[in-house]
Amino acid sequence: MAIKIEMLRCFRTVAATGSLADAAAILGRTPSAVSMMLRQFEEQIGAPLFETARKSHLTPLGQLIRHEADRELAHFERTVAAIEGLARAERGLVRLIATPSVVQVIMPPILRAFMADHPEVRIDLRDADSATIEEDLRHERADIALASLGPVAGFQRRKFLSDRFGVVCLADDTLLRKAFSWDDLAKERFIANGLCAHIEDDGFQPILTGATLTVHNTGSLLDLVRAGVGVTILPRLAVLPQNSDLAFLPIDTTPASRDVYLFTPQPNLQTPATKAMVRAIMDAEFQGF
Repeated sequence: MAIKIEMLRCFRTVAATGSLADAAAILGRTPSAVSMMLRQFEEQIGAPLFETARKSHLTPLGQLIRHEADRELAHFERTVAAIEGLARAERGLVRLIATPSVVQVIMPPILRAFMADHPEVRIDLRDADSATIEEDLRHERADIALASLGPVAGFQRRKFLSDRFGVVCLADDTLLRKAFSWDDLAKERFIANGLCAHIEDDGFQPILTGATLTVHNTGSLLDLVRAGVGVTILPRLAVLPQNSDLAFLPIDTTPASRDVYLFTPQPNLQTPATKAMVRAIMDAEFQGF
């Protein structure tokens, strides 16, 4: 017969109380059942653990085994607590990756509420461009993604929000003082970026083809606009409210927008913590930007 965790728990309780009756009351068993389990434990060890039948004093071996039993039971109880916490989404790890504008604008209120409800869940949040996000999903380096991507094998894909494109220029640019058209933009120094590929309007294609400068980092792109190098086109979320020196001009002549999708594993492959984060994201109300 192998030593069982219940044997250790029974021995520890008897040693702590010094009484079979008191230990039985704590363990919710009869004194005879506690006595039998203790006897089985001593038979397995091959030596007595108590000096007398009254169980009030441990043998030297019993004292050593009590120390080991306390340590093993503490580890077992921590393990049980961790398992239960994982199952209830109280613990765990969620790896989340999203485009920079989503991380900056969409995620803060979601994370604030989620972390208040799940204070022990660890979150690994990264921002990246869509190509990097797709690569991380394919190599299972992320559990949840928010990006403008087509379907990715192994992940569910659902539309999260639509983010309209607009021209980004200096707040005092002459573009602000006249009706906007593609012809107006054609007269400006245009800085292209990776998101321009989402705009399929025929009137925009010559502008994109004629751009001599392409910048992929949004922060650098805005800095160049701010420095007067040129103007660009971005989704509304990419231009944060604190960029008061920049203006965002909606393009009324085109419905072009960036659709952001939520990517999640199949439900049966989601951990409880991941499921909780998915619910938090889906419950957020960020539609119609």
